Amino acid sequence: MNRKKINILTLQRKKEKEQPITMLTAYDYTGALLVDQAEIDMILVGDSLGMVMMGLDSTVPVTMDEMLHHCRAVARGAKYAFLVGDMPFLSYQVSPAEAVRNAGRFLKEAGMNSVKLEGGQEMVPTIEAIVQAGIPVMGHLGLTPQSISKLGGYRIQGKTAATARQLLDDALALEAAGCYAIVFEAVPAAVAAAISQRLAIPTIGIGAGAGCDGQVLVFHDILGMYDKFLPRFVKQYATLGPAIVAAFSQFREEALARQFPAAEHTYDMDESELAAFLDAVEADG
Repeated sequence: MNRKKINILTLQRKKEKEQPITMLTAYDYTGALLVDQAEIDMILVGDSLGMVMMGLDSTVPVTMDEMLHHCRAVARGAKYAFLVGDMPFLSYQVSPAEAVRNAGRFLKEAGMNSVKLEGGQEMVPTIEAIVQAGIPVMGHLGLTPQSISKLGGYRIQGKTAATARQLLDDALALEAAGCYAIVFEAVPAAVAAAISQRLAIPTIGIGAGAGCDGQVLVFHDILGMYDKFLPRFVKQYATLGPAIVAAFSQFREEALARQFPAAEHTYDMDESELAAFLDAVEADG
């Protein structure tokens, strides 16, 4: 079966047919290549790269230039997945005009198919401006990592009737503003499921239960390669971190013992050429 590039219509049809959507993050060429080979529908170049790739304590310090750099690498590695570039903190909050310019850079300079930004009804004018410029926008509600200072840390959102209603109102507003999909992060499963049923556009959950139209996880979390923080909603499908360390350690031991490189890892030289070279070295003293 010939694979085709995923697009917004593909995602919308999956929603309508109740076919789950899959999404993973990736931050470089190799990672994107592997995710694409697994036939994942969507790749998010998340500002989570600030934590898993750069060692920062949060996503807040990540810059536009850093995001574009990683997006370009991912775009080279993925041929079929629908690509989403995460707009970093203060790249879209200052003004709709600046948001449009920065969003456009993700498509024009970095090869993304769309952008993602955080926030509810307060972001409607910005989303409308970006969409009117011809740039697809994915929303992000619930736990919004760029706002952890305001939220008081990484906390579950929508746990009361009032806050759950606020999430619904925000989701409906984002849909009306033109978002093609919305990520729900760290939201009670029943709340995310109820909102997903009310929306015509797909929802992608991360810590939001199986009632969303799709699921997303972070590349390094799913592979057991990031040990600073492991949210409850993460399932590790592999634990590559210890295996990678073991491989590095074995290389070190073999190099110290001069067991590596072995003959099969080296290149040969014509014996007559080698003899001529050694004679010349000896003659030089």
